[in-house]
Amino acid sequence: MRVLAASTLVLCGLAAAACGGTANSERVAAPVAAQPSAAETSAAGAKTLAAAEVRKKPLSGKTIVIDPGHNGGNYKHPKAINRQVNVLTQWKACDTTGTSTNDGYSEAAFTWDVSQRLAKILKSQGADVKLTRKNNTSVGPCITERAAIGNKAGADAAISVHADGSAAANHGFHVIMPKKINGPVDPVVNDSRRLGLAVRDGFKKETGLPYSTYIGSKALSFRNDLGGLNLSTVPKIFVEAGNMRNAGEAAKFQDPAFRQRIAQGLADGVQNYLK
Repeated sequence: MRVLAASTLVLCGLAAAACGGTANSERVAAPVAAQPSAAETSAAGAKTLAAAEVRKKPLSGKTIVIDPGHNGGNYKHPKAINRQVNVLTQWKACDTTGTSTNDGYSEAAFTWDVSQRLAKILKSQGADVKLTRKNNTSVGPCITERAAIGNKAGADAAISVHADGSAAANHGFHVIMPKKINGPVDPVVNDSRRLGLAVRDGFKKETGLPYSTYIGSKALSFRNDLGGLNLSTVPKIFVEAGNMRNAGEAAKFQDPAFRQRIAQGLADGVQNYLK
């Protein structure tokens, strides 16, 4: 038994931990990997969350072109905007001044404001948004150039924002879509119609405005005389938000809160189309 005990002591000396003892002071501790600081961990987590947010936004990876109709400076340059351009089915003026309410709120100002609001909403959903003009004080661009901007961007959807100027009793909104003309728009006519239907429904739901009482059927109108549509190689529509000469709709258009609802309705329609 003495010999056995001694042997046990020798073994425990070689492996103190195995016998429940403490390792001797000469034992070298294994290196411990450096741990990231709290700040580094937080930064890495934030980056991961940010990347996840971008990935899950509904319009991430989509390019959308918004075309605010007319321009606030057009009326000062009649020679420039009256220049005739070829829209394939006819020759038309480069651009126009647009209409206005009876008390002078211009269509150009309305379309610029709504387009700015629309762009902000779409960007918040992850879209890459491009506008065909940068302000409401300059001239143009021509209708041919507006189409070219959408084509160059390879837009997944393009929308031209307008309001109509008709007889005071007429009211309601409508969406204009292209027809086949044996031209560049032909391949996207069907997609443009799908975009138009989605935007019509989103606009109606958000704004509560009625379908047009004087143009189209169920707020849908198909045309082959608009350069912005005829020359487009991407899905594109025009939206006439209502009649600026109708007192009730004119009052709504001059209300910033209602313009926000218009922008939201357009955004909802574009998003539904792109799903």
